[in-house]
Amino acid sequence: MQQVVLPIKDSNVLKEVQDTLLNNFKAGRRNYTIFQVGKATLLRVSDVMGLKQTDIFNLDGSIKQNAFIHDRKTGKPNVLYLKPVQTELLLYRQWLLDHKLAPRVNNGIM
Repeated sequence: MQQVVLPIKDSNVLKEVQDTLLNNFKAGRRNYTIFQVGKATLLRVSDVMGLKQTDIFNLDGSIKQNAFIHDRKTGKPNVLYLKPVQTELLLYRQWLLDHKLAPRVNNGIM
């Protein structure tokens, strides 16, 4: 059976989804960040999940201005503008550090 996925068009529904992702799961910060990064960059979930610490963070822990990746499905190069999700990424990184789940350099951070 094929599942139909429709875009969220109502801002109230969007806020409800974001609140649910952030507050109703043990890994809420992770789920919320995946959603926000996907929404801001228009990436597929598989591409968001494949992002690495070195793709997003500078050595000092700050957020890079852009990330350069190749889409998994198409193989096309893609430049991601990270400023719209800078706050979410910094909060996610701090959440990882607080829970001693700091990402390893070669593994996906999501």
